[in-house]
Amino acid sequence: MSPNFTSASQSRSFVYALVGNPNCGKSTLFNALTGLKQKVGNYPGVTVEKKVGTVYSQHGTPMSVIDLPGTYSLASRSPDEAVTRDVLLGRRPDTPTPDRILCIVDATSLERSLYLVHQILDLGRPLILVVNMMDQTSQNGIHIDIDRLKQTLGIPVIAAEATKGKGLIELKLAMSRLDLPLSKHAWSIPTEIALAVAELQASLTADSQKLYLTARAEALLLLTDQSPIQVEGSKAIHPRTSEILNTWQKRWSKEGIDWASALVQSRYDAISKLCSEVVEESNVGPALTDRIDAVVTHPILGWLVLGVAMVLIFLSIFSLAEYPMNWIDQQITLLRDLVKASLPAGDLRDLITNGAIAGVGSVLVFLPQILILFFFIGLLESTGYMARAAFIMDRLMNRVGLNGRSFIPMLSSYACAIPGIMSTRTIEDEKDRIITILISPLMSCSARLPVYLLMIAAFVPSDKVPLLTKASLMVLMYALGTFGAFGFAWLFKKTLLKGSQPKMMMELPPYHLPHIKQTLLQIVERMWVFLRNAGSVILTISIVLWFLSAYPKAHDSVSAQEQLSHSFAGKAGHLLEPVIKPLGFDWRIGIGLVSSFAAREIFVSSTAVVFSSSDNTAHTQTQPLRLALRNAHWPDGRMLFTPLVCLCLMIYYVFAMQCMSTVAVVKRETNTWKWPLFQIFYMTGTAWILTFLVYQIGTLLGF
Repeated sequence: MSPNFTSASQSRSFVYALVGNPNCGKSTLFNALTGLKQKVGNYPGVTVEKKVGTVYSQHGTPMSVIDLPGTYSLASRSPDEAVTRDVLLGRRPDTPTPDRILCIVDATSLERSLYLVHQILDLGRPLILVVNMMDQTSQNGIHIDIDRLKQTLGIPVIAAEATKGKGLIELKLAMSRLDLPLSKHAWSIPTEIALAVAELQASLTADSQKLYLTARAEALLLLTDQSPIQVEGSKAIHPRTSEILNTWQKRWSKEGIDWASALVQSRYDAISKLCSEVVEESNVGPALTDRIDAVVTHPILGWLVLGVAMVLIFLSIFSLAEYPMNWIDQQITLLRDLVKASLPAGDLRDLITNGAIAGVGSVLVFLPQILILFFFIGLLESTGYMARAAFIMDRLMNRVGLNGRSFIPMLSSYACAIPGIMSTRTIEDEKDRIITILISPLMSCSARLPVYLLMIAAFVPSDKVPLLTKASLMVLMYALGTFGAFGFAWLFKKTLLKGSQPKMMMELPPYHLPHIKQTLLQIVERMWVFLRNAGSVILTISIVLWFLSAYPKAHDSVSAQEQLSHSFAGKAGHLLEPVIKPLGFDWRIGIGLVSSFAAREIFVSSTAVVFSSSDNTAHTQTQPLRLALRNAHWPDGRMLFTPLVCLCLMIYYVFAMQCMSTVAVVKRETNTWKWPLFQIFYMTGTAWILTFLVYQIGTLLGF
């Protein structure tokens, strides 16, 4: 090899597109290749996430990898799948057409996965095929002849186990090659359709200067995809090409030719022939996955397993988090006492102790419980159980007019409604997508968790009520939100957004051992997000709220309670009190309700600031927030935070739309203010009505 040629190979920087079916390990491979060298944004004109990473060749040359949304076919059924199609076909001017393609497939379902590979091979671009999850094949009695597959397709084929890092070195070596071969892939197009393919191919080549093979692939796709999804920001098909397509479709319709099915069947015939040559299956009896699924997807046992799993998670939240929570609480107490001992009495000391430390510290105490919740959710996702949860929920979802695919965003919303709402992009039907967006914030997210935990701590002292009772209260709150979401889905499907009953086809991925390392990395990432939020948003609002509750100053002789009532925050709370008093809430709770619209967990920090400012003992000694709440009273001496009021506050936060960020994301995803404003109205209205009924009925019954 000449020195000049070597230099050229070392300086060539390629752009790779990473594609694959959902649940095939694509994200794991992307993270393994690029590490922390990633940029995440949105494709302009469409709310689909764009992830671009950098991987270095064996010569040290950076290569870009575009992680495209998962899809089973280039015949798109949702906006994110349409983005994958358009990037590969060069229809998006904001994204470079990839030089090369990495396609990852699941070794345990190779025949199904090869349909997408077959379509991509038509593009005539260099392709590297990664056969992932090779460790699962022997368990399922499957043997794949990788060398034969490589020889038949004429492209590099890498056997890999992405979760364990196996095959990464071979993959990077293949990606670094300058001379990747083009596939010898060929298949027979039905005779009655071949002429139309040639005519469309010529039109696409002339209209958009596409490469000959790329134009052929797009022509085949136009004939296969009878209801193509179009997304903003992508180039439209030239009118002349559309005219040719319509002419042929009308002709075939008259002749009774099902052109789309004929093309799909021809493609599957070629794939079946290939698999018969490279895949051997032995009869090893029911796979472990099937034996487990017989229980966890059972119509009765499946619900029992799901219920037990949820109860165990919430029991763990209370039991495992007790020691780290007590430690954090002790450190916050020591810090407040240290500041009080170091500074003279006055506004500066109050600002630091009752504003900054009380506000941020009251939320930090709940960090262990939030991380434990994320840990168990991560384990359930990595093992493959979450897909089973969606499967058994499909039966219930069908009763409200949706399907299990809508439950995936709802599951994500247990962590945070924002990624849950963004994941509705995979829902094909637009009306079902809007309904799912409208109900996803009803799922109890992690931001509600500190509110629930504080109210349970004030409601049920740990030395009197068994741990199981506290866990049951937590399960009740999550169940209220979940079944409330189902109820509104049924109502919207029958009224605002009528539509046909959707059907779900969903892949159940094989079970895996828990990916502890990956789960822990996700927890660390979420912890930093939480701490950054506590150090910025919560700290800022706590300081502002302290100022509003401390000024203007009243006479020196007034009590702390009278000073708070005289302050800006107190006056605002008194204005709100007539609206919330029928719910059992006073003006101090009202301050927390208003401030927590920025983020639900701010209710805890604002409550800490308000009740520190209104409690005479808080200026002389430090006490846990739950004790301050138990000592709070109405002017007539009645206890404020009774068990009934604590329950009502939790119910209010289950249903109320108390999240500014979620409102902004709904506006972006729906591209209108109509739905976010409607969401605020129906959720907060429901929260008020239900809380009113519970409090008034509970009061009549003597609670």
